[in-house]
Amino acid sequence: MKKPGTIDEYLANVKPHHRKILQKLRQIICATAPNVEECISYGLPGFRLNGRLMILFGAWANHCALYPGSAVTLKKFRNELRNFQTSKGTIRFSPDRSLPVALVKSLVKTRVTENKDRSNKGKRKL
Repeated sequence: MKKPGTIDEYLANVKPHHRKILQKLRQIICATAPNVEECISYGLPGFRLNGRLMILFGAWANHCALYPGSAVTLKKFRNELRNFQTSKGTIRFSPDRSLPVALVKSLVKTRVTENKDRSNKGKRKL
């Protein structure tokens, strides 16, 4: 199978019930962080901000996953994520038990802030 070049191409090859929830996730991310750029990274749909990878998502045989790209963010939201399977950089969920919209928005806003903080650290003060 050919590697996807766009998020639309990726989603076209995903099971319909996974596609629906990932499309919703995509919409939430874009609405919450309107300056993000869509990309494919590590073979997964993702979003970049200020040239830096911010967040990824994907579909697997038995679940979907969100990859916030930050262990710090996952730790910060551990209480809100306690009903989901998580690992060092992954939040797993299923179409019948998806991530709450408010939680996704909070995760994205936190990643935007982290991204800006990292970008500002790289700038030299005159």
